[in-house]
Amino acid sequence: MELTWLDSNSWLIGINGKQILLDPWLVGSLVFGNLPWLFKGDRTKTKPIPEQIDLILLSQGLEDHAHPPTLEHLDHNIPVVTSPNGAKVVTKIGYSQIHSLNHGEVFNLEDKLEIRALPGSPIGPTLVENAYLLKDLSTGQTLYYEPHGYHSPLIKEYAPVDIVVTPIIDLKLPLLGSVIKGQSKALEVCQWLKPQVIIPTAAGGDIQFAGLIMSLLKTEGSAEQLQQRLGENQLPTQVIEALPGEKLTLLATV
Repeated sequence: MELTWLDSNSWLIGINGKQILLDPWLVGSLVFGNLPWLFKGDRTKTKPIPEQIDLILLSQGLEDHAHPPTLEHLDHNIPVVTSPNGAKVVTKIGYSQIHSLNHGEVFNLEDKLEIRALPGSPIGPTLVENAYLLKDLSTGQTLYYEPHGYHSPLIKEYAPVDIVVTPIIDLKLPLLGSVIKGQSKALEVCQWLKPQVIIPTAAGGDIQFAGLIMSLLKTEGSAEQLQQRLGENQLPTQVIEALPGEKLTLLATV
């Protein structure tokens, strides 16, 4: 598998000859609810749009996963696999091939790649968005992705998984607690799935953030701390930190 981190939650994943664009934010600012005073993200470096995109994969319908300006910019004929909440976003924009997956449902891309939707992050009191398990149908290699660190015990039945992409640090707000769960949950998911590699997502990269939320957020944890805890628990998982724009070739074996 080949993984290229495009900052924030955005990845280009190469599996079995197919290029999957995951949770893309590639153009314009990132703003929630048209409230830049509350939160705004801007890129400090321009990232090129990938030339080949076989599929867009959206885990959530929120702007940092289904970024409207980016989705407006991309070819609307590219197939989209998405959570039901993300499907509302791409339907409004006008995409022509939308595959909305509920938890437990599976999408097969040309008998090369299987995408299984699993319970992911809770958004509000009643909505749980998607995590995904991607499987290369030629090699059997697997990748699990959940962008906020909320891991359903249901994923245990798919162990072992080769690669996990998830946060490894906590982001906390006063009174609300952790909005992203990384520290303890990253260790837990490694105990469950026994991955060869865990790669952090949701970190900043070449991005400048501003707004009230950023002044209140507190960060806890690091890659070094997680690697130490993995060793203390006798887990062989390697923590690999991607650099923005860098392609990682991971030859995981089953």
